[in-house]
Amino acid sequence: MTEFHIPPSAIKGRGSATRMAHRFEKVARQAYDDGWGTLEEIGANVTVPLQTEVMLENARSAITRNDSPDIFFDYSINPYRGCEHGCVYCYARPTHSYLNLSPGLDFETKIIAKRNIAEALRADLGKRSYLPKLLNIGSVTDCYQPVERELRLTRSVIEVLQQARHPFSLVTKSSGVERDLDLIATMAADRLAAVYVTITTLDGELARKLEPRAAAPQRRLRTIATLAALGIPVGVSVAPQIPFVNDDMEQVLQAAWQAGARSAFYTVVRLPWEVAPIFKEWLALHYPQRAARIMARIHDMRGGQDYDSDFATRMKGSGLWAELIGQRFEKACQRLGFNRQRVELDLSQFRPPAAGQGSLF
Repeated sequence: MTEFHIPPSAIKGRGSATRMAHRFEKVARQAYDDGWGTLEEIGANVTVPLQTEVMLENARSAITRNDSPDIFFDYSINPYRGCEHGCVYCYARPTHSYLNLSPGLDFETKIIAKRNIAEALRADLGKRSYLPKLLNIGSVTDCYQPVERELRLTRSVIEVLQQARHPFSLVTKSSGVERDLDLIATMAADRLAAVYVTITTLDGELARKLEPRAAAPQRRLRTIATLAALGIPVGVSVAPQIPFVNDDMEQVLQAAWQAGARSAFYTVVRLPWEVAPIFKEWLALHYPQRAARIMARIHDMRGGQDYDSDFATRMKGSGLWAELIGQRFEKACQRLGFNRQRVELDLSQFRPPAAGQGSLF
């Protein structure tokens, strides 16, 4: 019998189109028409909305220490593993492979929530050996993804940091951060908090394809305006830059400046491990006519490969195209006035949280 392989089709509200096998799997499976139904009928089933599943776990520690020289913070906290925003380019997708889950659809439909994150953080901060350093919330997966509305894990983390007078920054694509302004604004007034909002593009149609469950670009601009109005140091991340996909960096920076952002940074697209085939699949589904050209430009910035992990170049790339993106960013920032004043958070205010009963021995 002849087998007809079923080509993937885009799934509304999801960045990935398939449960692509992770790099540790020994067996890869591919759907095909076995003769019992038409390709059209089977293809239609692929578009059935997928439900998000949240799994709870206990974290042994809340803080991850960073020793990468190209990252500005020393510590990070991520209340969630996986992210429902479904950004197709997300460099964190391969982390689901360690859970024996697909970096494709599983990454955005099977979310692991660290239910004891606040207690673990309080224990970390209370250790005699702990030294306060720059700390970022949501460096890997968005700390304000949809499930946060119910679980409130990010808020519980901020509450512990407020009690300990520990400064922090956070990065998000969500307007959900506005819920916690009562905590963030108070800490920002004491130089203990800063927020960065990622706006990849102002094109709403493109945003729905790139990052389908994140807030719309105009909604993120309103969030920047709300934060700035309360005196919270707010910056914009125009990341990642993808040649021939989101080419409106200058317009994003202009809109973010008008909304109240005063600092900005960018990275170019990173395609480590399984992110590369997931991104190529996305290009084939949404931009087949220019897919080869887009990948050629990415290769130009990555030494002829999908990805180069060299700390010196992994964030900004190398070569002519990387230099061009960097020049565009610097000129736009200079013209608008971004990054003229550095945000300095005050580490000297840190006070270890009070020890709980029974923790003295």
